[in-house]
Amino acid sequence: MERSFVMVKPDGVQRGLVGEVISRFENRGLKLVGAKFMTVPRELAEQHYESLKDRPFFPGLITFITSGPVMAMVWEGPIAIASIRKTMGATNPANAEPGTIRADLAIDVANNIVHGSDGPETAAREIGLWFGDLGASYDRANDQWIFPTK
Repeated sequence: MERSFVMVKPDGVQRGLVGEVISRFENRGLKLVGAKFMTVPRELAEQHYESLKDRPFFPGLITFITSGPVMAMVWEGPIAIASIRKTMGATNPANAEPGTIRADLAIDVANNIVHGSDGPETAAREIGLWFGDLGASYDRANDQWIFPTK
């Protein structure tokens, strides 16, 4: 099983879209294995977006992500990262496919509702940064119907 970090950003929380985002991933068949609702400390925000620190939009990004609470989550499933990224849609909502979170719920690239890890290394780094060690996974009664090769 693969794991990925997902965060409903402050705009998604303020707009009451946390449940909608969770539903989309649950409906996809992914399993929620970690979650916390929190306001992001500046230090964590800077660590999370460290790869963007030299970009001109970095200060605004840090201000935005620390401006209100977020829902930080870890999702699990086969090909979880690719499934999550497809469900979220392109970073710019104008380029996102209809039916994705960003196409359906966002209009601006800066306020695009949700963040998801872009690869296995990033997922491991982000999960460690936000959650540390999550411990063991769990089996759901319906996993056999969602992941038939498990």
